Amino acid sequence: MPDPATRTSDTRPSGPRRTFGPVVLLGLAASGGVALAGHKGMLALPEDFLKSAGLISLQGQDGTIVEFPLAGALGLVSLACWGVLLVTRGVVRRAVAVIAALASLGVLAVVVIGGFFQVDDAAADLSTRLGASSFDDLPLERTGWFWVALVAAVAAFAAGVAAVRFVGGWPEMGTRYDAPTGAGSTSGSAEGAAKEPEEQSNLDLWKSLDEGTDPTEK
Repeated sequence: MPDPATRTSDTRPSGPRRTFGPVVLLGLAASGGVALAGHKGMLALPEDFLKSAGLISLQGQDGTIVEFPLAGALGLVSLACWGVLLVTRGVVRRAVAVIAALASLGVLAVVVIGGFFQVDDAAADLSTRLGASSFDDLPLERTGWFWVALVAAVAAFAAGVAAVRFVGGWPEMGTRYDAPTGAGSTSGSAEGAAKEPEEQSNLDLWKSLDEGTDPTEK
């Protein structure tokens, strides 16, 4: 008779299956954070500057912040991919994982380039929008949402890469959740319609009605 401890250890998820829950949760949380932060101001004029320039009334408005809309859009793509990944199988599932990883990498690229290498361009654009051409160099600073987006993008990309690596060994949704085939549905409704009304189960009646057949007619 097998030892109980041995049987318990045999039933534990092994290999890639153990990564399913942690990776999916990380991917969903990180992608959600990216999608949220991506629609917030990433760069902003500091409060001290707005006070000295007499623009404090504009604080937090579009004219004083810089958004990265592409980061938000790619974040939504990544978040949607994690939802689709839960209900797909095989090659399609791996392809969705690849898309999630690429979308997260795109967010990371947008945030890094926009927040570190194109700050001067963003300041010039903001100066034009404010009509403050007298300010040659607006002192933009990175907001808290910028750092949230950066960290979340790194985490989402790591989760996407892990999904591509381990998705082949993850549990899949059973075929019983798939839509019924035309042949099976037709034969089932025909069989239900052929029975006497009093012999038909509730399921038979509903199948017949769904197919447009009156189950009371002989």
